[in-house]
Amino acid sequence: MLDIKWIRDNPDLLDAALAKRSAAPASAHLLELDERRRAHVQALQDAQERRNAASKEIGKAKGSGDEEKAKALIDEVAQIKSFLHTAEETERALTADLEEALASLPNIPLDDVPVGADEDDNVELHKWGQKPDLGFQPKEHFDLGEPLGMMDFELAAKLSGARFVILRSQLARLERALGQFMIDLHTKEHGYLEVSTPVLVRDDVLFGTGQLPKFAEDLFRTEEGRYLIPTAEVTLTNLAREQILSEQELPLRFTALTYCFRSEAGSAGRDTRGMLRQHQFNKVEMVSITREEDSLDELERMRGCAETVLQKLDLHYRTVTLCSGDMGFGARKTYDIEVWLPGQDMYREISSCSVCGDFQARRMNSRYRVEGEKALRFTHTLNGSGLAVGRTLIAVLENYQNEDGSITVPEVLRPYMDGLERIG
Repeated sequence: MLDIKWIRDNPDLLDAALAKRSAAPASAHLLELDERRRAHVQALQDAQERRNAASKEIGKAKGSGDEEKAKALIDEVAQIKSFLHTAEETERALTADLEEALASLPNIPLDDVPVGADEDDNVELHKWGQKPDLGFQPKEHFDLGEPLGMMDFELAAKLSGARFVILRSQLARLERALGQFMIDLHTKEHGYLEVSTPVLVRDDVLFGTGQLPKFAEDLFRTEEGRYLIPTAEVTLTNLAREQILSEQELPLRFTALTYCFRSEAGSAGRDTRGMLRQHQFNKVEMVSITREEDSLDELERMRGCAETVLQKLDLHYRTVTLCSGDMGFGARKTYDIEVWLPGQDMYREISSCSVCGDFQARRMNSRYRVEGEKALRFTHTLNGSGLAVGRTLIAVLENYQNEDGSITVPEVLRPYMDGLERIG
């Protein structure tokens, strides 16, 4: 959520930032809501002060025997109390209107974010490795997994509908190995603390990270009103909600391997075959909570942690900086890491690493204390996939496939597979 005080001082900057995201200007409407609320709050304070003063005057009037003045003052206090009763309700309504309007605004892109409309305007940062020369026509992951008898979409559809998969035997184990490998890497080498979190959360938790209210249609909601998490970013980031941390405690770095659940409401007709875009999938998430002056350096560090996973798996990838029109709602800057899939003959996103500034912290009321400063500061939050396990499995299958349909197990995964070198 953006700071209304900043908007008051920088209305033109807000509208310019929204234009970069192809969004309509909002400063005039926000300032109108803010002015109405502030004027009402001032009237409320004036009425409270007059009530207190009149109450004291009643005693003086009665003490001097001026019953007529005392009665007039009593009538005035009664009228003020009646006004205050409705005025306090009006203040709550005006505050709610302003907060709702602020909650609908996306974050402001950093100055170095390329301006653009969609993914075609993203800017390549670098590439790592080389596209594999397999020496034969590569297959897509489903044309490898299904003949092996280890990937079943038809049976999954009977159980749960479209966009689900059943993995069996060595492919199920390979998926598990990938998740364990990533978690071990991030905890042992990258300094993240492993956390096991719930996958069902309340709506205010999703509000904190920005999924609600704007993206409710992308979520699965239970009859009891809880939501299945679309990413562990939700729970890991909210570990700092409603807390006042010390500067010495920061940065906090968390990682988790969880199931994630997404309705894919806006993906009708896209990636309908295979397991690239699923309602349920495993993902390793990284989250950092930092001081404001450290967050940009932390973004580069987080990107490096995600890229290291692909490097250790020897998978060719490229990293792009997302343009303003392709960034997520809460991000100020985002790197997408795209792995090469020979079967599709194209790069596909496998990780996004974003810095959110204090956008989420304001929604969660996550703050920290700087020694020597009276005022508290909002923390800065970052999140990144480290990596999406299902998509990494796809990348391993397609990049390590053999002409006979078998799959070579990457060396770094073999200790997690009891030394197995080949799936076939």
